[in-house]
Order: sequence, then C-alpha cells, then structure tokens
Amino acid sequence: MTDIVTMLTMNWASIIGIVIGGICIAVGVHFVPVGGAPAAMAQATGIGTGTVQLAAGSGLTGLLAAGYMYMTLSAAGVPGISEVALICATGAVGAMIMITVTMIVGNWVYIYGVGVPPASAKKDYDPITGDPQAPYVAAGTVGQGLPTVCFVSGAMGGLLGGLGGSLIYCMLMWVNGDPAISSIFAIGVFLVNAVLPSYNIQGTIEGFHDPKFKRVPKAILACFIASLLCGIIAVTIPGAAMLGGA
Repeated sequence: MTDIVTMLTMNWASIIGIVIGGICIAVGVHFVPVGGAPAAMAQATGIGTGTVQLAAGSGLTGLLAAGYMYMTLSAAGVPGISEVALICATGAVGAMIMITVTMIVGNWVYIYGVGVPPASAKKDYDPITGDPQAPYVAAGTVGQGLPTVCFVSGAMGGLLGGLGGSLIYCMLMWVNGDPAISSIFAIGVFLVNAVLPSYNIQGTIEGFHDPKFKRVPKAILACFIASLLCGIIAVTIPGAAMLGGA
C-alpha cells in the first residue's frame, strides 16, 4: 500500500496527462465519420466499418509514429516539454494520415466502383463547401460516400485521437521508461476510450455536423472517469513493481 501511495504522489502529473489524452480520444471518435454496415452497402455516409476499428486503426498508427519519435528525440537529448510536444505532434500527424488515406480510398470505391457521388442526407448544403446535397442522395439511402465536411471532420478526429494516444504514451514512459510496458498500457487505455464513445454514438455518425455530435459531453464524462481509473492502474502496477524490485 505504501508503494502505491508513493507512486500516486510521485506521478500525479502523469495521471492528469493520461486523463487529458483519454478525453482527446473520446472527442476524436465523434469526429470520425463512421457508416458501419450501411456505408459498406453505400446506403449511408462514412467509412464502412465500426467506430472502435477506425479509432483503433488511426490511434495505433499514431502510437507507432509517436514511439519512433520518442526514441529518436531521447537519443538526441531533447528537453522534456519540447520532447512531449514533438512526440504528440508526430502521433497526431500519423493518425491523420491513416484516417485520411482510408477516407480517400473509400471515396474511390464509392465514386468509381459503386458509381455514386459523396452526399449527405443530414444537411441540405455541405457546411464547408456550400454544395447542395439533396440532388445527389440516392433514393432509399441517408447519403453515401464521404462529402467534404465528413472528410475534414475525419481528419480532425484522427488528429485528436493520435494526440491523445501519444500523450498517454509519453506519460507512461515518464513513469516506467519501458517502451513495451508503456505501449501495452497506452493501447489498452486507447481502446477503453474508443469503446465507450461507440456506445454513445450507437451505430453511425457523419462528423461534427451530425446531430449525434451533441452527445459529446456524456462521452467526456464517461471517459474522464475511465481514464482516471486506467491512469491510476497504469501508473501504480508497473511503478510499484519497479519499486518493489528496487
């Protein structure tokens, strides 16, 4: 018990960082346009797979990029604060690249494979380009493909997800300094904060213009609690083991 209290006292800043990272992930999930099975049949906007799969895919790509940058900067002796900023930026860009490539390829399939233009039935006009949507929505669907607003929203979601995952990884590396342990716990915390928002979304979402986006505060509260618990566990278990071994 003494070891655990000591670890919590020493690493309270890392726990706060993990909580902030978890909230970034939770919000980012709501930005990513998820169409699920309906989108796979070109009957809804978004990418034709689930929330967790997309969040995990972009987030893990961001973690790989962040891990590589961490090792590079550590070898170069870059100071702590600058190191964290660069690592988080690298993870955010890595996740953005993954999700944007996925959306581009998805649109290729919709446009050239299925033969439908990207269009949303939830807005009369694209909030970004102002293009009319209703004339291009196929009958019997709620849109198809990924119009401009969905694409921009997805890129923002990837940025937040990669940022959050990278921040969690950095905080854990500060605690134990072990890349393997930090990666395992970072992935676990990331998946927790990807699964909870998926229940909040309940199926499909187009992005920040979707009415379901208003549910974000509930996800923030749930993921705050979950991330706090995960942060305490992630800090105390490996850290207490290290203290005990010492």
